[in-house]
Amino acid sequence: MNQPLAYVHPNAKLAKNVVVEPFASISSDVEIGEGTWIGPNVTIMDGARIGKNCKIFPGSVISAEPQDLKYKGEETHVFIGDNTVIRECVTINKGTEALGYTQVGSNCLIMATVHIAHDCIVGDHVIIANNVALAGHVEIDDYVIIGGMSPVHQFTKVGKHAMIAGGTLVRKDVPPYVKAARDPISYVGINSIGLRRRGFESEKIAEIQSIYRILFQKKLNVTQAVQMIETEMEATPERDEILQFLTDSSRGVMRGYNPNGNF
Repeated sequence: MNQPLAYVHPNAKLAKNVVVEPFASISSDVEIGEGTWIGPNVTIMDGARIGKNCKIFPGSVISAEPQDLKYKGEETHVFIGDNTVIRECVTINKGTEALGYTQVGSNCLIMATVHIAHDCIVGDHVIIANNVALAGHVEIDDYVIIGGMSPVHQFTKVGKHAMIAGGTLVRKDVPPYVKAARDPISYVGINSIGLRRRGFESEKIAEIQSIYRILFQKKLNVTQAVQMIETEMEATPERDEILQFLTDSSRGVMRGYNPNGNF
């Protein structure tokens, strides 16, 4: 159902039961899936591909041109999965030729005034709180929670099930399953509550904790820690995922635990 005061380009592809509220604007090269609600004053620009049963709240701008000088008008996209909620005044920019798209997964909650820049990849079941800003080429894996007012440096990666405290400046990669906080960003433990909520058994959480004790609490460099983890820890999907993340990190991982908070 389109309100008469909304603008929907005749070439836009909207499923029959999409609701478009007054003063929304939807451009030509846009596709929106069944059951999605587009709130008042939302702007959806060329290149947007939005899934089913999403909610996009007033003032949001989806698929605007990237704020990147290397963008030369090439055709790029924004992909948003099913059942994702985008709150007020969120901005999600389309990709550049470097990747070609920006992606937000399914079942995500993107809270008010979040900015997701060009070529970012956000996984499924991600919660990003108010006023978070993701710079270009950031990768956020599944089930990550980012607290409000946290800026994330370009090309940074955050592993799945990680939790970042509000107001944390994220300038280093954050491995899977951990909690991160402080300045500079540092390891402050395992996201054990989140893991339990998602069905992880106590034995598995203890295994993950043992891996990170080697990495963050034995005063080893990353190469030494990887060697010890490979030698002392039984091969499991979680161990191998952590090792792969450490190996692939281009920005380097965050600091280890310091109980005194001195750096």
